[in-house]
Amino acid sequence: MARLLFHGACGEVTGSMHIIEHEGHYFALDCGLFQGRRSEANTKNKTFPVDPAKIEAVILSHAHIDHCGRLPRLIKDGFAGTIFTTPASHDLAAILLADAAHIQTEDAEFFNRKRRKNGEPPVEPLYMADDAAKAMKYFVSYPYNHQFEIGYGIKVRFRDAGHILGSSIVELEFPNPGKPPTRLCYSGDLGRPNMPILQDPSPMPECECLIIESTYGARIHDNPTDMKEKLRQQILLAVERGGKIIIPAFSVGRTQVLVYYLHQLVREGQLPHIPIFIDSPLSTKATEIFRAHPECFDTEATSLLNIMDDIMGDGCCQFIRDTEESKALNTFNKPCVIISASGMCEAGRILHHLANNVTDSKNTILIVGFQAMYTLGRRIVDRVPEVKIFGRMYPLKAHVKTLNGFSSHADANEFRGWLGENGKTTRQVFVVHGEPDQQQGLVNILQTLNYQNIQIPKMGDTFELG
Repeated sequence: MARLLFHGACGEVTGSMHIIEHEGHYFALDCGLFQGRRSEANTKNKTFPVDPAKIEAVILSHAHIDHCGRLPRLIKDGFAGTIFTTPASHDLAAILLADAAHIQTEDAEFFNRKRRKNGEPPVEPLYMADDAAKAMKYFVSYPYNHQFEIGYGIKVRFRDAGHILGSSIVELEFPNPGKPPTRLCYSGDLGRPNMPILQDPSPMPECECLIIESTYGARIHDNPTDMKEKLRQQILLAVERGGKIIIPAFSVGRTQVLVYYLHQLVREGQLPHIPIFIDSPLSTKATEIFRAHPECFDTEATSLLNIMDDIMGDGCCQFIRDTEESKALNTFNKPCVIISASGMCEAGRILHHLANNVTDSKNTILIVGFQAMYTLGRRIVDRVPEVKIFGRMYPLKAHVKTLNGFSSHADANEFRGWLGENGKTTRQVFVVHGEPDQQQGLVNILQTLNYQNIQIPKMGDTFELG
């Protein structure tokens, strides 16, 4: 009999980590970084539900930092097992973990300067660049739809989740002597049908136990097929005002979708000739990884790739790596598009662009992704009168526009379609990775589809898998 222990993404959307105990052996589904209030997140990020040395494998659904970001710390604290994921997730995790280590080191240095002045002891980053590099030695990758064993008769298969490049729905089978195996499905972060570049999410597999995310379990997104035109309209409005369009965007997934659309709009003559800057070394590296994994592309993207040779901004976007080039954008006074990370405006070069542009009513801050509670991005979406950036208050005068059709998370209707008729065979459901109102919205959907025994686990809750 297996047990589930829920550690992260319980009533929130960060820190995904769910522990499986099977006959005294421990396995983890994801090992994500907690984000949000700094002091609270720091404590959570240093705590694991079981001794890392006892965890024999991590099954990684995808490479977003809230799902993989604590792997180097897990290893630092004693993990010596294997990290299983898809080939594209392996490649993305390498750059994302290195970037996370860089950010944490910089943050520690910033705070330690203040602590030294106050005579306080220094703080240490959660992990450093060497730890992130070491973590990659533990990875083993398998393609979609290939079943493999992780030990003790437990079998795993990755299905395409359609969320970001390499993202997966995880199927597990646990041996049940004399009986059929017990099947567990972990949705990871479920994507959406009809989104650009990537394949649609695979159908939900039959299972006895389901762990399902609920980021947008109570919301309906705009139609994704309208987003290209809505993006064009917002750029044109800002250009008419003589302003800039500042787009905080996740380096992996969202930036590539924006570049994909901008590439087409420029080639089609649907946009004026204005500079488009991708100001994020991480986004640049991630875009190169997208180019290296066309096996993940959908039919439309594959067809366009055959025609254009490149669908990721070559020739129409300027990918900026150098710090001095990034700083030069602060004095660039003509209409332009600046796409920069981080997506929730919590770190990175986007903070400089916001500090230099939020006070000008000609400019537009275009929000194209989920903004968690307590983040700067959420405060911008909520149109607070002033926002704090680098410890200084700035009046928020720029236009703020949210295009939620870019979301790579399934909405309420898409969850309903994915869940379908499987309530007849699924005996247990655990709703994770969502704020409370979104979790309850998904519970309501599950109930209308005749799913039974639905739980919203809290951190530390354990359940028998049966």
